[in-house]
Amino acid sequence: MEMTKWLDVDGTLLVDQPLPSDDLLRTMYAEMKRGRMIDTKMYKMQRQGRMALVAPVSGQEAIQVASALVLSQEDWIAPSYRDSVATMLHGMPLAQIIRYFKGYSDGGSPPEGVNVLPIQIIIAAQMLHAVGIGFASKIKGENAKTLTFFGDGATSQGDFHEALNFAAVHKLPVIFVCQNNQYAISTPLSKQMNTETVAERAKAYNMAYEYVDGNDVLACYDVMQRAYEKANEGPVLVEAVTYRLGPHTTSDDPKKYRTDNEEALWQMRDPLVRMQKLLAAKSLWDEAFEKRIEERVSEEIEQVIEEIESTPPPSLADMLGKVYETPPPLIQEQIDGLRGQS
Repeated sequence: MEMTKWLDVDGTLLVDQPLPSDDLLRTMYAEMKRGRMIDTKMYKMQRQGRMALVAPVSGQEAIQVASALVLSQEDWIAPSYRDSVATMLHGMPLAQIIRYFKGYSDGGSPPEGVNVLPIQIIIAAQMLHAVGIGFASKIKGENAKTLTFFGDGATSQGDFHEALNFAAVHKLPVIFVCQNNQYAISTPLSKQMNTETVAERAKAYNMAYEYVDGNDVLACYDVMQRAYEKANEGPVLVEAVTYRLGPHTTSDDPKKYRTDNEEALWQMRDPLVRMQKLLAAKSLWDEAFEKRIEERVSEEIEQVIEEIESTPPPSLADMLGKVYETPPPLIQEQIDGLRGQS
């Protein structure tokens, strides 16, 4: 299957196609850089004991930025735990991402008007939720589309096949984006499936598909624009071939299952480096531009963290109180006891 590519690893254009505007090119890079900086900060905070767990996203910024940029405000994202770059670009506040990984019960909850589902940690479950939203949109006659992200490991789950089948049968406006980062924790792709690509599995459901270099933000943007239009007629499966540069989570050690040579090879395909080289060649990037991004994002991160860490986390009683709309007597008794009530 032919892979859509626009940029070589050295930032050289491989296609004779009109580029997005200069402003959009800079936005693509700036949002990928923002995601990388936030990810790096959160990883360090977890190592300092200031976060419970982090699922690093570094290396996968291109497909997430490109995907979010094609969406309109009425569209939905059903994310997994590694999709903060896309969800923040679609309106999820950084504070809610940080609160989630710090273990706050309200973390990951979107504000009113932001069409992003709470972060889903159960592998592939968000795909079923995306299909449900897509079905509801179709029944209500809305124009909204739903986009859901998942990893290559999720394609081994029954939910993956059930979601694709239902969406295809009912011709739902859902875009399924597989971030194929080569590993389901430590299990390589070769031990998960016997097909050459994830994308070709769409043929079994007679649905549209795309296959793209997930570390090439221009190719991703091109593919996601096509997928967005195709979703008017039914679901689309997009496979973005990428790589997580860090561990699966902060409890994982990728050195136990990945070689230094493999990691070095993928470092050369870093989506930020490739885009930076293109921008520099077009006189759209310089050290001053980079510094402005770093200063703005650093200020944003530090301000949000200071606000969160200066306020007490939710109490256990508050957390229990959110499990049920009307707690049953036994749970209410526990809540009252935690609050010191008889």
